[in-house]
Amino acid sequence: MRDIKISFVINGEKMTVEIPPNISLLDLLRDHLGLTGTKKGCGIGECGACTVLINGKPVNACLVLAPQINGKDIQTIEGLGTETSLHPLQKAFVDKGVVQCGFCIPGMLMSLKALYNECPVVNQQEVKKAISGNLCRCTGYQQIVEAGESVSKKGRNKR
Repeated sequence: MRDIKISFVINGEKMTVEIPPNISLLDLLRDHLGLTGTKKGCGIGECGACTVLINGKPVNACLVLAPQINGKDIQTIEGLGTETSLHPLQKAFVDKGVVQCGFCIPGMLMSLKALYNECPVVNQQEVKKAISGNLCRCTGYQQIVEAGESVSKKGRNKR
């Protein structure tokens, strides 16, 4: 099979790559671009560990063929914040002690980022709905919901 050329923006950086047409976005990110923060979980779109944003919308990267991102804007967990400047959602996860094994965290954060892209002030039900496609094997859901909701409360207090 012949490689194809695709162009896209990833975490704010324009990129052009030549790839096999049958690889998933997940494999492109992890194996070709070295962005290993997006986790490979079930491989069938059930766990949400590979959630990334395409044009601001959450998708399971394991279900998207890499050529489908041609001309699109992709955001992965690596583009959310930095070690010295955490995104408010990342900071909330730290403050609420969310991380246990940590495997689900990138997908959870990206799902919540998509929610906050749509609406900066949310309630607990909206947070729960946003993460409903993400599985936490350590059952840290309560802290995840609290962290997600706390970002909204901080936003309300600033007004």
